[in-house]
Amino acid sequence: MNGNEGLATFSDVAYATTAGIYLVALVISLVYYGMLRSATDARRERARILGESKAKADTASKVSVGAGAGAAGASDTVDTGDTIDIDEKDAADDGSHDVSGIATGSMSEEDLPKNFQVETLRKKFRRTDQWGGMAQMVVWLGVAVHFLFLVTRGIAAERFPWGNLFEYVSVITGVSMLVACVLLRRPSMRVVWPWLLVPNMMMMFYAGTELYSDVQPLVPSLNSYWYWIHVSTVSIGGSIGLVSGVASLMYLFRRSQPKGKEKGFFGAIATPLPDASKLDALAYRTAIWTLPIFGLGVILGAIWAHFAWGRFWGWDPKETVSLITWLLYAAYLHARATPGMRGKPAAWINVVAFVTMVFNLFFINIVVSGLHSYAGLN
Repeated sequence: MNGNEGLATFSDVAYATTAGIYLVALVISLVYYGMLRSATDARRERARILGESKAKADTASKVSVGAGAGAAGASDTVDTGDTIDIDEKDAADDGSHDVSGIATGSMSEEDLPKNFQVETLRKKFRRTDQWGGMAQMVVWLGVAVHFLFLVTRGIAAERFPWGNLFEYVSVITGVSMLVACVLLRRPSMRVVWPWLLVPNMMMMFYAGTELYSDVQPLVPSLNSYWYWIHVSTVSIGGSIGLVSGVASLMYLFRRSQPKGKEKGFFGAIATPLPDASKLDALAYRTAIWTLPIFGLGVILGAIWAHFAWGRFWGWDPKETVSLITWLLYAAYLHARATPGMRGKPAAWINVVAFVTMVFNLFFINIVVSGLHSYAGLN
C-alpha cells in the first residue's frame, strides 16, 4: 500500500469513530426532539386551558353586567383581570422558551395542573435546551474527527483525499455537516439535526461498507492540478446543495402539517419543527451558494476536459447530469423569486435538484460507464 500504512490505518479508525460519534449525536438529537415535542404540547395545553378559562370568565362577566344593569345601572362592571395572549409562539421558533406570555388570566397558577404551571414548563424547556446543546456539541466533535480522517487520509495517500468515490462521499458528507453546524448554531434550529444526520449517516455507511478503497495513488488521468481545483469546488457546491434539499423536504412536510394544526402520527413528528417560513429561508440561503459554487465546478471541469481530452464538452453522462442539476438549482431560485411559484412549487424543484444530485453521485458513478468512471470500484 502506498503512503504511510500507520497513518492510513489511523484514518480508517477516524472514519469509524466519526460514524460512531454521529450515531451518538443522532440519538441525543432524537431525545431532544421528543422532549421539545412534549414541552411544546404542554405549552399548548396550558394555552388551551387558560383560553377556555378566559372565555368562561368573559361570558360570566357579560351575564353579570347584563343582570346588574337592570337594577343598579351600567356602573357595575366586572374586571376579569389580566389578558391572555394565546397566540402560538413556540420555543422551537424563537429559542426563548418563555411561557410567561400565556401565564395570566382568570385562573391562578395554583388552579392549573402542576404539569402546566409556569415554573414546571420553564424547567422542562431548560432540560430540553440542555439536550439540544449536548447534541450540538457532539455534532461539532464528529465534524472535527471527520476532518481529521480526511487530513490523515490525504497525508497517507500523499494527495488530496478525493481520488475515488469513497473519499468523494466522505468529503461531501463532511462539508455538509460543517455547513449545517454553522447554519444551525441558533438554538431554535437544533431540531433540524435528526433530519440532516440520517441522510449523511446513510451515505457514510454505504461509502464505508460498499465503496471503501484502500489508500492508493491517483489514476494517471487524474494526475493534474485541475484535479483538486475542480473536485473540491464541485464537492463544496454539492455539500451545500444537500443541506438545501433536506431543508426543502422539511419545508414541504411542515406545510402539510401547519404549526398549531398538526394531526395524527405525522403531526406528532412535525410539532417540534420551526415554522415553514424558516425552513424555506434555510433552503433558499443555501441554494444561493450552491448555484454559483457548483456551477463554477462544472465550468472548471470543462476547462480541465479541454486540456485532458481536447474538448470542453462531450455530453458524458456525468457532465450531462451535472448540467441538469445546475439548471434545476437555477430554476429553483428563479421560481422562488417569481410570484405564484414561491412556496411548494419552488420547493419541489429544489427537491428534484437534490434527488438528481444524489443520482449523479451514486448511480452515474457506479452503474453508468463514462469518462468520469473513477469510483475506485471493480
